[in-house]
Amino acid sequence: MADQAGTEAEIRQRLEALRIEHRDLDTAIAALGAASAPDQLRLARFKKRKLRLRDEIARIENGLIPDIIA
Repeated sequence: MADQAGTEAEIRQRLEALRIEHRDLDTAIAALGAASAPDQLRLARFKKRKLRLRDEIARIENGLIPDIIA
């Protein structure tokens, strides 16, 4: 049981790191978009990375929530 708790703690720590990276990308995207001549390729890459992070965050969150049999 301690292994599972340790694993869950690690998963929650990873989840928090992903959320921080997601927020940081949001800030970077806003700053890059506000530039007079934004780098469209970099902007597209940031947005794509942000979407992948969102999907990974959702997948991890769904794994942490136990299935409820109705």
